[in-house]
Amino acid sequence: MSDRHHFISMVKSVITFALKPLYAFRRRFPLLSYIVNRLLTMTVMLFLLGFAIFGLMELAPGDIVDQIMLQQMFNENQGRAGTNLQSLSMDQLAARRAELGLDQPFYVQYFRWLNRVIVHHDLGVSLISRAPVSFLIKSRLLNSLLLNVISLVLITVFSFILGVYFSTKAGTKLDLAVTFFALLLHAFPGLLLLILLQLFASVTGLFPVTAYPPFPFSAAPVPFVFSYAHHIFLPLLAAFLGGIGGTLRMIRATMLDQLGQPYITSLRARGIAEWRVYFSHAFRNTLNPYITGSANLLAGLFSGSLILEIIFAYPGIGRLMYEAVLQQDINLVLANIMFISFLVLVGMALADITLALVDPRIRYGKE
Repeated sequence: MSDRHHFISMVKSVITFALKPLYAFRRRFPLLSYIVNRLLTMTVMLFLLGFAIFGLMELAPGDIVDQIMLQQMFNENQGRAGTNLQSLSMDQLAARRAELGLDQPFYVQYFRWLNRVIVHHDLGVSLISRAPVSFLIKSRLLNSLLLNVISLVLITVFSFILGVYFSTKAGTKLDLAVTFFALLLHAFPGLLLLILLQLFASVTGLFPVTAYPPFPFSAAPVPFVFSYAHHIFLPLLAAFLGGIGGTLRMIRATMLDQLGQPYITSLRARGIAEWRVYFSHAFRNTLNPYITGSANLLAGLFSGSLILEIIFAYPGIGRLMYEAVLQQDINLVLANIMFISFLVLVGMALADITLALVDPRIRYGKE
């Protein structure tokens, strides 16, 4: 037993010695250590997510890859007389599978895909259109980012203004009415709201039924901006109404909770001006839950924009994924899922880092 205890203590000493520089770095640079830790965690999560996606594609019932190759080969031979799906031999299918690298186990395919992405910065090509996946994503990414970032800014600004204001009117009829409508908006089905706005645009003709101008920005930059604002108004309104209900209620409830704390009573007893009590003390403490929930809000906007982009024919990354799924374009589906997951994880990491910056009570990186 003494030998065993001696071995365990020796292992602990070696581990402690190896981790000693890391502990010193964390003590000297706590914020930088926290940021590096969040980025490493995000990288590991992305790696595991990609591995799970490839594994699920392997376990999915049916053979989607065979369907894609059959459809492609049918399209290639469509103009030739006497050519049909039954004429495709197993050797031809095997050759096409080997050409695409789909004859290997899923983990081999995954590490090959990682090597291509990390080393060569290549996401592959679409199995349907044969266009580079990176080009297809870049052509839609800016549209989705613009829509969701504008929605997030509008929800944030109005939620804070209204939430702080109505926290001062707690218990009044106006506060009860606003709370009721905020709860109604939070519970209202987003799909039904989009359909109602689409019907409103179709019946009244005040707004286009599509959310994107019919001409590119390069053709006429200034008219494009005004046309884009006109086209995007209803989708932005839908995203705004869908997100402001829950955020407004959260900020109002947090403000009311802070205003009931003993330190607020102490500040008022010392004669501190009311506006300073609200904005210099209570308001600052409402930032913590909002920053924590902002990552979930951004993720919800991205996931909700999938339906929005389909209904309003908006050329975003969500609609691109929908079309890729319908066409069973594996390369494009995988790249879209990984890219959207990357954006969501980056948003969560930025929210955690911002929370560590604004809240001195969080002892990030300290033992």
